[in-house]
Amino acid sequence: MPLLDHFHPPLYPRHRWESFHSNWATKLADALTGLMPPEFIVEENTHGGGRLEIDVAAYEQPPEEHSHAAANGSPVATMVQTTWTPATATQTMPAVFPDSFEVRVFFTSGGLTLVAAIELISPGNKDRPKERRAFAAKCASYLHQGVAVIVMDIVTSRKANLHNETMRLMDSADEFYLPAEVDLYAVAYRPVLREERAEIDLWKAACAVGQPLPLLPLRLTGDLFVPVDFEAAYQEACRRRRLI
Repeated sequence: MPLLDHFHPPLYPRHRWESFHSNWATKLADALTGLMPPEFIVEENTHGGGRLEIDVAAYEQPPEEHSHAAANGSPVATMVQTTWTPATATQTMPAVFPDSFEVRVFFTSGGLTLVAAIELISPGNKDRPKERRAFAAKCASYLHQGVAVIVMDIVTSRKANLHNETMRLMDSADEFYLPAEVDLYAVAYRPVLREERAEIDLWKAACAVGQPLPLLPLRLTGDLFVPVDFEAAYQEACRRRRLI
């Protein structure tokens, strides 16, 4: 089916893009799970803004519960520890914690290791220079750690190109950029060592409203890849949301 515009009428605001992106991530995770060898697990991870820790006081057990546990000899009483409070920070700087609509793939042999991630770009990721740099830094960090990445951008309400932002941050040559007029796209990245040279393979695909979405490769480890059928998962997400 053709790609719909989820960021303008008639779909938006009647059908919220946040709900669709979350559902799409789940459909991608479900489809990939069926393709994975047993030593890999797939999880969707969706939230707006950074996932931050709040003040530890919010997690502390009320004093009366501590006392009750101690009075009854509960093991909980032995777990209560005095917290150390640091001095007030010398400075507090503004920060950006990007939206995250992603699918993560973990290798479970010998522990839990992130090996691949699929990023569904949000309008917030493309909004302002700081948000764009934060998203690009996240992708660049994954790639520098050897994590394979696919970026999918179907956001029609912002014109920034986050693949190009990532290439700029990584000081890449002009040949690796997408044309300036390409607003919607998908790119798969595979970091690899070849003859002691660090390289990144790229598979680029332009997208457009009214056209089907691409199938792209997702590297797990070494030369082990799985196909990511964005179109099939997109159709299933649209059916679930009664958009078709």
